[in-house]
Amino acid sequence: MGAGNSPCASCKLLRRRCAKDCIFSPYFPSDDPHKFAIVHKVFGASNISKMLQELPVHQRGDAVSSLVYEANARMRDPVYGCVGAISYLQNQVSQLQMQLALAQAEIFCIQKQSQDQPATDGAVLFLPLIM
Repeated sequence: MGAGNSPCASCKLLRRRCAKDCIFSPYFPSDDPHKFAIVHKVFGASNISKMLQELPVHQRGDAVSSLVYEANARMRDPVYGCVGAISYLQNQVSQLQMQLALAQAEIFCIQKQSQDQPATDGAVLFLPLIM
């Protein structure tokens, strides 16, 4: 049972009586019905229940957080789900690593040029950066 003896979001959505030992009530409170609704739509209440029962109690909260994240990702991108977001971020990291390598190479070239040709009058040499 949720706070104030109101049924949890799961029992409310599934229109059943919320027992004291309801596996959903600690993770799907009645004041956040959307959280269970989206997870139920993607995974199904029976599958969620089985997953939670197979886990030790101390891991269930993290599992529910993961299921909510994955369900939201699946709703945004029905084909790839969270894998699409991961791929996008991995591509972004690769692009940024290439940009960083180019910038470091340019810095090295500028430093090398300034060492090879020191300015005689104390003037600073600025070279344009190519991006």
